[in-house]
Amino acid sequence: MAQRISCGIDIGTARVKALIMAHGLPAMPAHAGQAGDPVPNILGCGSAETFGVRQGYIEHPEETAKAVRAAVAAAAKVAGVTPRRAVVGVCGIGLSSITASGSIAVSRADSEITALDAEKAEEASQNAIPSSFLQNKRVIYQTVLQYKIDGKSIPSSPVGLKGAKLEARSFFVSCMGQHMENLLEAVEAADIAVERTVPSPLAASTVTLTRAQKVAGVVLANIGSETVSIAVFENNIPISLEVFPVGGGNVTNDIALGLRIPLEEAESVKRGAITGTTFPKKKLDEIIAARLTDIFELIEAHLKKIGRSGLLPAGVVLTGGGSSLATIDDLAKAALRLPARIANSLAVENGKSQIKDASWSVAYGLANMGLLETGQSLSFGMESARRAKNTISEWFKQFLP
Repeated sequence: MAQRISCGIDIGTARVKALIMAHGLPAMPAHAGQAGDPVPNILGCGSAETFGVRQGYIEHPEETAKAVRAAVAAAAKVAGVTPRRAVVGVCGIGLSSITASGSIAVSRADSEITALDAEKAEEASQNAIPSSFLQNKRVIYQTVLQYKIDGKSIPSSPVGLKGAKLEARSFFVSCMGQHMENLLEAVEAADIAVERTVPSPLAASTVTLTRAQKVAGVVLANIGSETVSIAVFENNIPISLEVFPVGGGNVTNDIALGLRIPLEEAESVKRGAITGTTFPKKKLDEIIAARLTDIFELIEAHLKKIGRSGLLPAGVVLTGGGSSLATIDDLAKAALRLPARIANSLAVENGKSQIKDASWSVAYGLANMGLLETGQSLSFGMESARRAKNTISEWFKQFLP
């Protein structure tokens, strides 16, 4: 079977991450996957320090291109294959979402709704987005949340049903137009063609959330270096997305100020390293807890705004580099009044690559989506990702004593 290669590129404020995956590799044991069903295998991953990015917004594409090129080269060296195309994540403070509704008159004389009617209703919902929201922005993702026929909600596709008026309520994600242009410029300057762009929070959700969680109601919080992005799901579809201009870097700054130590040492202390400076552990815990509580209060305010405060049965799932902070899940439970857990580690070992933490969730999700057939939805991914993880783990165990 020919290999189908996919590369995911996550351009974060602190680091650019590239991850290369493939379908159809014969090296895995037959029992690891379903018979005749190719599984995604991680071939290699690489990262590089980011330049020219602030709070996820690309300010200097030429500098960012160097980091993209270095990250992809590192992944390609491990994978033994150089990708020419990639699925690229869109993140940063310019990312936001909105819900809008639009309606049309059913076109056929017998009142039967066609696929074209559904498409036009979706277009009408996009035309209903306020111009103030779209100023200097570009819609990069949309999905229908609900259809109504003659004012009555229906649970699925309206095609084939009858009615006089079809209404669509849709969810849209937008980003700053200049940011998208700079993103494309940076990646293409690194000699990588952009296959598609995906909002980073939605890409991460494909490998960190189960379908059951997304159906019940869940918020995924990705704590990055300078931003925190959240995506809220219900009925297996995203209903809200928001990015806050605060992140793990703020925790580092607070530690540096509170303990009067250099930033580099503060970063090490935040990650649990033992340094030459002595300080009361209680004081450190208080500093970290204060900033994390501020972050969770921002998330809680957003959940109140959309009417989901305390009403998401699957709770909050924490991912990103900042999710590794001690007791962060307990602080999230207290502040949000929801169940909280850290996303399952994306730990994969195949003798070449190692992915040890959830900060790789976006790159992993992007690469995984690149392996999907055209037309498959964003809800895909958890099962395939889990199989990839288990398959590689089984392969690696062959070499253990």
